[in-house]
Amino acid sequence: MNSELIKVNCLLAKLTKSQQYTKTLQLFHKIQSSHYLKPDQYTLSTTLTACANLRDDTAGNQVHAQVIKTGYKIYSHVANTLLFLYSKSEDLASVKRVFAEIKIPDVYSWTTLLSACTNLGEVDYACHLLDQIPHRDEAVWNAVITGCADNGYPSIALDMFNRMHLLGIRHDNYSYASVLSMCSSELIDYGVQVHSLVIKTGFLVKPSVTNALITMYFNFGNANDAHQVFDETEHDHITYNAMISGLVSMGKDENALVMFKNMQEIGLNPTERTYVSLMSSSPCKNSCTQLHAHSIKTGFHDSNSVSNAAITMYSNNSDFHSAELVFMELEQKDRVSWNTMITIHAQSNSNSGDAIPTYLQMQHHGIKPDEFTIGSLLSTMESIQSIMTILAIVIKNNLISKTEVSNALISNLSKRNGIKEAYIIFNETNSKNLISWNSMISGFHSNGYSFHALNLFSNIIVSRLTPDVYTLTMVLNICATISSLTYGKEIHGYIIKSHYFHDTSLGNSLIALYSKCGDLNWSSRVFDLIIHKDVISWNSMISAYGQHGKGEKAISCFESMQDSDSVKIKVKVKPDHTTFIVVLTACSHAGLVEDGVKIFKSMVNEYGLEPGVDHFSCVVDLLGRAGYLDEVEKMVKSDWCNVDCSVWWSLFSSCAAHGDLRLGRIVGGILLEMEEDKSSVYVVLANMLADGGFWEEAEGVRKMMRGHGVVKQPGYSWIRS
Repeated sequence: MNSELIKVNCLLAKLTKSQQYTKTLQLFHKIQSSHYLKPDQYTLSTTLTACANLRDDTAGNQVHAQVIKTGYKIYSHVANTLLFLYSKSEDLASVKRVFAEIKIPDVYSWTTLLSACTNLGEVDYACHLLDQIPHRDEAVWNAVITGCADNGYPSIALDMFNRMHLLGIRHDNYSYASVLSMCSSELIDYGVQVHSLVIKTGFLVKPSVTNALITMYFNFGNANDAHQVFDETEHDHITYNAMISGLVSMGKDENALVMFKNMQEIGLNPTERTYVSLMSSSPCKNSCTQLHAHSIKTGFHDSNSVSNAAITMYSNNSDFHSAELVFMELEQKDRVSWNTMITIHAQSNSNSGDAIPTYLQMQHHGIKPDEFTIGSLLSTMESIQSIMTILAIVIKNNLISKTEVSNALISNLSKRNGIKEAYIIFNETNSKNLISWNSMISGFHSNGYSFHALNLFSNIIVSRLTPDVYTLTMVLNICATISSLTYGKEIHGYIIKSHYFHDTSLGNSLIALYSKCGDLNWSSRVFDLIIHKDVISWNSMISAYGQHGKGEKAISCFESMQDSDSVKIKVKVKPDHTTFIVVLTACSHAGLVEDGVKIFKSMVNEYGLEPGVDHFSCVVDLLGRAGYLDEVEKMVKSDWCNVDCSVWWSLFSSCAAHGDLRLGRIVGGILLEMEEDKSSVYVVLANMLADGGFWEEAEGVRKMMRGHGVVKQPGYSWIRS
């Protein structure tokens, strides 16, 4: 072999290893133009790696053509690098084509193919391939598990992890880290079991596993166990960064800064991730400057990730001038830098119009948009026409295959009454995840197509996806809205069969469902079965009793709430503002005046809650229904009573019901000043005067109504078969 070529290949490898990919390509072009150097399989493989990391499709295709021409594709490391190239450029068809040309695929070949399939939405195909691999070691399993974990298919990833365990295939640090990263609050017990398995198999010493465990416990909201894992392992940059990031995620910013100081005291210098995590917290304006200055002092002045985090940090403190300065001083603005500025403009009430011009500048600099760019731009769009313009950008840049992009389009079109356009995109999206289905179900419901939403939910059940708590809660609320008891019971049955049976939020939705469908007995049964009742659980049950005219039971439930203890958090569940609204409403409908007044006083005197307009409206309605109009008049005239239209309407209705013309005239006059365009004010006042025999005055009110151009809305009935 040419010794000069060996030296050049070593230099190519060194440049690629140090991530100087552009220089790698420049050197490769020099080799090509040389008269005495001929690229070999190592030259081509290294150059393909650089093309892949640069995502330079044009250069990659040219090198691929040279590979074919020279016949070097027979070498496994060259073929595998081609797989890597096309997986990086998200060209799944080319990945499959190159793989099919490999006579004897090795582990790298299989893992690259499986990763590409899971990352690009063909999860079913990846699972099918996995079953056909003759010798499946942990690497190929990890490719599927990690791909599913990173792309919104947690149930499939967990199923694969469990299958590995049952088949006796040894888990490694990659499979443990992937599964632990998916364990959210719904999978606390599962996460703890995996933690036990990690200890048993000795992988706690692996930084990636330790990092995942610390992150998992922070996801559970359990800082104590995260600290315990941290204390039991050797401390390095990874564990410190995991702790700092976790503390910031829980709003423990001061603790994160203490951890930052401790890290430096033991001789560990902060890394890019350290600064990015700290800058994502909520430091005050002075701390922002100090933190940014510290990052510059430690040599991260030209770090894009740190600078991008600094831009966001300053913007979160409304220091847009400093954010703009950091952005302008960046020599090599990357896609994240531009996306950060576009997002800042999109979220700004005063500068949202600058998002599009910033995007145009980004385009002028030759940087293509990604899913984050599109998401920020869509948030500024106010019409279907403008969203369709963004859709054209999406199609032009081949981003429609990105699940995040199609989901954002579905959501934004649904909010702008473009439900038909949203459904077209949904149907054309090949890589749907659960967010896609949830967005479409929510869109149908918000646009008045509730039955379409329920039909869509049925399609999820027969797919490989598993509905989550959000999906089930949303569908239960739809059933409650349209009073579909039959469908609601079917979903209740599904919840019982699944592991979501004890979820408090689903229990709360079931209480509301049965109540609105007229089945108070089942509302009560569901309430009794909820293990960890929160304030919403109690409010839902009190409201259910009130809606069914069971005022005394509503009060009894309210009293039980005051005496109850939450098993989960070991403290009493205290009534909130909503609790008092629902119990006062129940008292009003049942005519329980003394109980209602007593409860209203306890709200202020015992719980220290300031009554709002809704509370006063309930009390006015309670006293007014019972005929205590003088007491109501005194209350609404007092300085401490918060009065708006709803309160005046409650009093006005009571005046009409009890024939109190004196007070009715006063309240009617107030309402006419506040809502002179509402026909109901004129109609009620005119009828009240007519019933009292004041015909001329009643006619005067009707003339006033006609003079203001107000027309009485016709009544109608909704007949449902």
